[in-house]
Amino acid sequence: MCGRYVVTNPVSKTNKIVKSAIQVEDIENYNAHPYQKLPVIKKYKNGNTLENLKWGIVPSWSKKKDFKPLINARLETIDEKISFKKLIKLHRCVAVADGFYEWKREEKVKTPYYFLREDKKNMYMAGIYENDEFCLITENASENISAIHHRQPVILNEVDVNRYLNLELSGSNFLNECNKTKLCFYEISKEVNKPTNNSISLIQQL
Repeated sequence: MCGRYVVTNPVSKTNKIVKSAIQVEDIENYNAHPYQKLPVIKKYKNGNTLENLKWGIVPSWSKKKDFKPLINARLETIDEKISFKKLIKLHRCVAVADGFYEWKREEKVKTPYYFLREDKKNMYMAGIYENDEFCLITENASENISAIHHRQPVILNEVDVNRYLNLELSGSNFLNECNKTKLCFYEISKEVNKPTNNSISLIQQL
């Protein structure tokens, strides 16, 4: 699962792979959380755009007013779930990030960690969208981080962003076969637990 992440200066960081930014600014969000509008890359015939979509999909088939928005989709079952199988074929997007947060559970204690690429490059997280909402795709955690949490977002290298957005390719097959990025992590302050806390101090190593 992925429920919080960091995104800073998304316009500047994606100007080589995005043709235009639609109402997106170079924000610094150190506690991006569900139900916020966050920058994602979408593909159009005339090029890629960077747009703000709300994190959390309420499926179009849902008639329940209290339906909890879906923030993650499992890669292993994305082609089977009624909420996702059409979206992975027709509506793919990529969320731009610096890194993400995860919590290690030990009995009643939850310890937060910050995860980023070993090479410190931009993080591109595979996603799907419907209308103005999106969710992230997750997979089993890589061996070096599975001790912290058993799931992680599917992270693309920059060179693979356009291939994932190419609807002529099978989205799930591509995500299963593409080269994975190596991640590193470290413990951070529990201040991140409160969504309204939002400063660079959240990603400082303890």
